[in-house]
Amino acid sequence: MKNILFVCVENACRSQMAEAWARHLGQGHVRVWSAGSRPAKEVNPYARLVMHERGIELTEASPKGFEALPEVTWDIVVTMGCGDECPWIPARRRVQWDIPDPKGQSLEVFRRIRDEIERRTRELLEMLDSA
Repeated sequence: MKNILFVCVENACRSQMAEAWARHLGQGHVRVWSAGSRPAKEVNPYARLVMHERGIELTEASPKGFEALPEVTWDIVVTMGCGDECPWIPARRRVQWDIPDPKGQSLEVFRRIRDEIERRTRELLEMLDSA
C-alpha cells in the first residue's frame, strides 16, 4: 500500500480536498494524509461545501502541521503552491501541483479548484496503479 502526503500552506482547502479525493477514489488501496506549513484553525467552509456537493464529507477533517504526521516512508509527496514555505519532506517521489489557493475566492472558484484536484488525483492514482 502506498503512502501519499498532500501539502499546502494552511491545510484548509487544497490539500484537504486532495486527501479526501485520494481516500475516496483510492478505496482503501492507498494511505493518505495532508498537512500544512502554517495550519489554519479550521477547514475552509467553502472547501467543505464543494466536497459535500460531490458526496464527500470533510466533517471530521481538521488542519494539521507536520508534527501530526505518522513516521512513515512517503511514496509520494504532492505540494500545492506553497513554494519555499513547504519544508523538504523525504519521499520516493515528489510532485508539484501549481494550483492557486482559493481562499477568499468565490464558490465557483472553489468548484473549479475541486474539479482540478479531482482530475489530478485520478491521474496520480492511475500512475500508481500502473507503476
